[in-house]
Amino acid sequence: MAKNTREHLSRFNYLLGETEAAYHEASVKLGCSDSAVKILYAICDNGGSCPLRTIRRRSGLSKQTMNSAIRKLEAEGVLYLENDGARAKNACLTELGRAVAERTAMRIQQIENDILACWTEEELETYLRLTEQFLIKFRERTAQL
Repeated sequence: MAKNTREHLSRFNYLLGETEAAYHEASVKLGCSDSAVKILYAICDNGGSCPLRTIRRRSGLSKQTMNSAIRKLEAEGVLYLENDGARAKNACLTELGRAVAERTAMRIQQIENDILACWTEEELETYLRLTEQFLIKFRERTAQL
């Protein structure tokens, strides 16, 4: 690997880590766990209810972490689960859940929207295209592991 490529990869990994840390700090400031915010975000992004498999995919949480966080949110009255066929379940926000999501996940989403609104359409398209391209290539390469 060329020195320049190593430096870019190091910077890329640093930025990924710092971004995750910034999201963690935001969750803590909002009085919520990272997992809870990611789950609430996914549910809100899906209109107030969301299949568990979609939450897991969008949040990046492990199955065990997601299930633990969902059980906790359910016990707190933030969401409830409803059957969606023989094996699938949807997580649905309660009234309390909508209020909690507004104070947490939706505030983070608004911050993201405000930041992206400052970018030109070209900058945004370039960022999304390159991020998607990296993801596709990474999945292709790791499928061979």
